[in-house]
Order: sequence, then structure tokens, then C-alpha cells
Amino acid sequence: MKKLLNTILLIDDNQADNYYHQIIIEGMHITNNIAIALNGLEALTYLKKEDQIPPELILLDINMPKMNGWEFLEEYKHLDAKQKAKITIIMVTTSANPEDKKRAGEIAEVSGFTTKPLTE
Repeated sequence: MKKLLNTILLIDDNQADNYYHQIIIEGMHITNNIAIALNGLEALTYLKKEDQIPPELILLDINMPKMNGWEFLEEYKHLDAKQKAKITIIMVTTSANPEDKKRAGEIAEVSGFTTKPLTE
């Protein structure tokens, strides 16, 4: 039996994308919990909760109101080790701009870059 991820955090302002990605992830049977933040600020608040078990995977959109994916990553770097734990961050976006992919590849905290929608 494979070990499930405790939590996957979706950071995306598009409710339809979040709903679709939840269906895909649930169908894969890879996590116990899916959390959603509608922007980078909500995600930082989620990660900073004292009683919060950090997610093991973050799927991060780029273009969001209040705090976009790039801004989130800048703030994420300043979290303490417990809040970051062993989180893998994958950028998931509709952006076809090769500069976005290049920029993501230059950020140590980002482990991957893919376009929406998610697939298994």
C-alpha cells in the first residue's frame, strides 16, 4: 500500500480550476486532505497557523489577485523551517510564456512547472 500525502494545498483564485483539480487528485487516491487558498496571502496565513500540519505538496498558480505566485514565493522564502517543512512546490498555470517557465526554474523552492489543467 502506498503512503498517502497528508495534505495537498491548491493555491489558485479560479474556483473552477480548483474544483477540477480536486476531482483529479481525489481520483488518484494520493492524499488524505486537499486544502485551497484563493491567493498567496491566504496560503501564507494557512502555512503560518500554529496547529497546522504543513502540506507536502503545493500546486501554485501564477496570476492571482492580492498576492500572485511570484510574490508568494518571495514571502515563502522567509517562513521558518517548521512552516516550510518538506514541501514540494509545483507551479501550475495557464501561462504559455517561456519566461515564466525559465523564471520558475531559477527559484530553488520550485520543483516543477506545468500547465493547466492537471492530469493524472
